[in-house]
Amino acid sequence: MTIAVELKENDEPLNRGSFVSDQEVRWCPGCGDYAILASVQKVLPELGVKRENTVFISGIGCSSRFPYYMSTYGFHTIHGRAPTIATGLKLARPELSVWVITGDGDGLSIGANHLLHLMRRNVDVTILLFNNRIYGLTKGQYSPTSEKGKKTKTTPLGSIDHPFDPVHLALAAGCSFVARSIDVDSKHLQWVLKEAALHKGTSFVEIYQNCNVFNDGAFTSISDRSVRANNTVTLEPGSPLVFGDKSEKGLSFKNGEFEIISMEDEFAQNKVYVHKNEESVAMAMKINELSHPEFPVPTGIFRAIERPIYEQEVATQLAKAQKEMQGASLEGLLHSGKTWKIS
Repeated sequence: MTIAVELKENDEPLNRGSFVSDQEVRWCPGCGDYAILASVQKVLPELGVKRENTVFISGIGCSSRFPYYMSTYGFHTIHGRAPTIATGLKLARPELSVWVITGDGDGLSIGANHLLHLMRRNVDVTILLFNNRIYGLTKGQYSPTSEKGKKTKTTPLGSIDHPFDPVHLALAAGCSFVARSIDVDSKHLQWVLKEAALHKGTSFVEIYQNCNVFNDGAFTSISDRSVRANNTVTLEPGSPLVFGDKSEKGLSFKNGEFEIISMEDEFAQNKVYVHKNEESVAMAMKINELSHPEFPVPTGIFRAIERPIYEQEVATQLAKAQKEMQGASLEGLLHSGKTWKIS
C-alpha cells in the first residue's frame, strides 16, 4: 500500500493534523496503539521533515495498520520483512525519513533475523516495536515476549519458553540508539520518539503497549499513573537515576550491583548513579536487568552512540569503485575470465 501526498508551496506549517490520514482507525476500542499513533503524529511536525519525505513501513499485525493512518508515504509489507524493505529504501533514497512499525510477534519471531541485521548494519531508520506480549491480530496466541507460564490458546498449560527481551536483543545486536517507553506516558513517549528520530543511525524503541482484549493489564504494575513514578526510573543521558513521587529515591551502583538509596541522605548526591550518553553495552544491559518489584523498571534512553551509517558507507564504496573502474560494464564482467558458448 502506498499513500502519495503533494504539498503546495503555500501550505500552512505542519501540525499534528497534517499527519492524520482520511482512513478510519480500526483498532479495538481502548487499544494502546491509539496513544502511540497520537504521540507520533504530535512529534513529526517538530522534526522539520516534509510529509512526502517521510515513509512508514510495517509488516503484519495490529501495529502494522499504522501506515494507513499516516498522511505520508507508506508500505504495508509482508510478515517480518519490514526491515528489509526499509533497508532497500534507504539505500535507494537515503534522504528520506524512514520508520519501521512492528510488534513483538512480527519483529521478534519471523522477522527477528531481519531486525537484527538492520540494527547491526546501522541503517538510518527509526524502529518502533509495539510490545504487548501477545499475538493480538490472530486472537491471543503467546508471542516471543510472553512471560514464562503464560496461558494462551496455544499454551493452555502455560508457556515454557524463555521470553525475548527486546532491549537486550537490540543492545546485543550493536544498535546505536536503544530506548523504551510506555504507550500511556505520552510526555515521556514523545521525548523518546523525537530523540530516536533525530539520531543518525538505527534507532530502536520498545513501547510497552496494552492489548485490552487478549492481554489486558500486562504492564499495569508500572504503567498506571498512580504507581508509575515509584515503579519506573527514567534514563536520561547525563542525569542521575532518581525516582519516586517526590524524587526521594535513587539508584547507586556499588561492587557491580545496583541498590536503592534515599535521596534524603546527605551523601546521596555522591552515591547516586549518573546515566551516561555513550553507555557501554555491558552497562546498558546491567541497567536493563533492573525489574519490578525489586527495582524500578528502566525507561528512556539506554544507549546512544555514533558509528558509521550503512547507506553512507555503501555510497562511498560505490563511488570509489566507479572511479577506479571507469569504462567497466556488465557485459564486460559477464565475458571476463573463462567463458564458453553452448550451441
